Amino acid sequence: MHRIGIIGGSGLYGIDGFTRRRWVRLRTPFGAPSDALLTGELGGRPVVFLPRHGRGHRLLPSELNHRANLWAMKRLGVAWVIGVSAVGSLQGRYRPCDVVLADQFVDRTKRSVDQTFFGGGIVGHVAFAEPVCAELRNLLWKAGRELGVRVHNGGVYVNMEGPAFSTRAESLANHRAGHAVIGMTNLGEAKCAREAEIAYATLAMVTDYDAWKRGEAHVTVEQVVEHLHRNAATAQAMIRAVIPRIPAKPGCTCHEALKNAILTERRRWPARVRRALAPMLDRYA
Repeated sequence: MHRIGIIGGSGLYGIDGFTRRRWVRLRTPFGAPSDALLTGELGGRPVVFLPRHGRGHRLLPSELNHRANLWAMKRLGVAWVIGVSAVGSLQGRYRPCDVVLADQFVDRTKRSVDQTFFGGGIVGHVAFAEPVCAELRNLLWKAGRELGVRVHNGGVYVNMEGPAFSTRAESLANHRAGHAVIGMTNLGEAKCAREAEIAYATLAMVTDYDAWKRGEAHVTVEQVVEHLHRNAATAQAMIRAVIPRIPAKPGCTCHEALKNAILTERRRWPARVRRALAPMLDRYA
């Protein structure tokens, strides 16, 4: 049975109810993942959990190795990934401790070279107009609604680089553009997940109003931490509720994203790159 992956963000370093637990360390062609990966079962399904910033929160957003993290997930048979992320709200309707299921991204990073498996002799261009798996996002929305969570289905996630929070001018510009939330991590995961043919959805947990909202104190670490514990409990409840609803077999378009995406002729694939991308390319070789 295919596994379900959970990438835990700030405040979510584990999930209650995990059974048959085993920490697995993997070497990848792209370096080390954020930490060992915790395999086990949750809700009767095989699950893999990865603490995005490492246990003890040791890694900056700009230090995350998205390629290694998603390669490791793929190698362990993961077909769906839920990326949990602490975010700032850019609109008044998204309140602290709300959940936003983003369906779009705006890239404000400088790291595109670190967000693709391709290069080195194999060229691929995946479709990314819809960067989040709609099927997985809608399952999360239904689970949240049934739990009584204030959950918003859709919205634009601005991915900034950090580690500093936004200036007021940046925050106001994002607010006026109508974007929903701002964070530092999920876009790179979404890009690598798509290339790895993994269905990906973002569980964006609001901690603050960034810096745009007049009358509100600008975001501080203390304010963020205050809401992280409540958000972690909400995220765990939604994850436990959604896991039994995720299909047992991959079947959405995310799971065949490479079908017509690779432009390089197979006979010209460099052997070294071919081996590195084996978890993704074996079905097309």
